[in-house]
Amino acid sequence: MYQIHQNILKWYSINGRKNLPWRILHDKYKKYGSENDLRRLKDIDIAYGVYVSEIMLQQTQVKSVLQNYYFQFLSKFPSLQILSMANEDEVLKAWQGLGYYTRARNLHKSAKICVQKFNAKLPYDIKELKMLPGIGEYTAGAIACFGFLQAKAFVDANIKRVLSRFFSLQNPNSKLLMQKANEFLNYNNAFEHNQALLDIGALVCLPKNAKCNFCPLVKHCSGKNEYEKFHIRKKIQYENIVLKILIVQKNNKLLFVKSKEKLYFNLYNFLEYKNEKNAIYIGEFKHSYTKYKIVAKVYFLKNDYFKDNDEHKALSYEQLEHNALSKLTLKALELLKKSVYYAI
Repeated sequence: MYQIHQNILKWYSINGRKNLPWRILHDKYKKYGSENDLRRLKDIDIAYGVYVSEIMLQQTQVKSVLQNYYFQFLSKFPSLQILSMANEDEVLKAWQGLGYYTRARNLHKSAKICVQKFNAKLPYDIKELKMLPGIGEYTAGAIACFGFLQAKAFVDANIKRVLSRFFSLQNPNSKLLMQKANEFLNYNNAFEHNQALLDIGALVCLPKNAKCNFCPLVKHCSGKNEYEKFHIRKKIQYENIVLKILIVQKNNKLLFVKSKEKLYFNLYNFLEYKNEKNAIYIGEFKHSYTKYKIVAKVYFLKNDYFKDNDEHKALSYEQLEHNALSKLTLKALELLKKSVYYAI
């Protein structure tokens, strides 16, 4: 095991993504960061910076988080204290386009709890971390290891694939995986060991076409000759639906309704088209989320006398800059902007 650990650390020193901003928060790793990144991360609490990255990286690619969200979110909410004082609309707006908005709401709730119970800091103890909304076994372990430099093991999808193949485990349960992760952990350098496992899973031990010849574990991996056998992905059964959207322009403003559904809760959506007279079909687009594949058909109605109700909210384009819209709504808005009826 000592030799395996050395192979992992050597591979990481050459091939690891050491310059990712959430990996350079500790002083000993700042040498890998760019001057610009280090400037932008100045005074950011380490555990908080790790926490935000871990929540954003759930269901989202590293590239998207880096380009559009991580630094922007920390710039707007540089601490748990400031995040706790924001209203939910502000937090959702900062999260707009990242999807899975429950993550943002849980961040916001956790910030309030941390201010009340932990002096505006994340708790050091894993059990207390797991009591915060949206923090499970993996995220708690990652914060403990990467934020507080504790020697803790954890398992995400990438590490699960690496361990399953290394130990030839078919459909292992979470208890067995954690047992193996603890056996496999390098307690002398858990930070780089775990970062390396994440990178090996993301860059080398791929679901298909694994690059075994470049893997530091290849000499000891018991599943390398039939690696696909140890990665069984459940096929998602999608439901195809047609959604009809109505964009109403009234007095140079657009009408929206604030969603009460769990997925888009408190986000603004356009109205549902119900065969409104004089509404004009302007096009359609495809959209997907969770188990649904959607064909969205969009209709436009300009009517200053449109009868709305208390649930509708009229917003100007300037006001849209401060209100969170669902990704579906953003796509419909882009379609409107490209149409001949866009005149606001």
